[in-house]
Amino acid sequence: MKVIPMPADANANGDIFGGWVMAQVDLAGSVLAARHAQGRMATVAVNQFIFKQPVRVGDILSLYAKMERIGRTSMTLNVGVYAERIRKQGRYIKVTEATLTYVAIDEEGRPRELPPAARD
Repeated sequence: MKVIPMPADANANGDIFGGWVMAQVDLAGSVLAARHAQGRMATVAVNQFIFKQPVRVGDILSLYAKMERIGRTSMTLNVGVYAERIRKQGRYIKVTEATLTYVAIDEEGRPRELPPAARD
């Protein structure tokens, strides 16, 4: 997933709010989790979140999700965030790394088993 933070996403110093970055990480992770869940799923934990470098207005962010573990109803993913600075395009630096857990849920919001194909 690629996104570009805008001035409305920044604090008075021009750095992007951590909460905005967290939301983008959750969106990127949920794409992969939804593919495996083949239905509703929800974020149940942010296991780790490390801000390595500031994110600035105009950075081009690339977010990559990787499946770390698949259980009976839940999945743990790692999401890496890389910034391409507006004035240094073509060079990427890792700005954030996170580990999140998602759970497949039914229509009532209760955990359900992941499809067999997701666990293979």
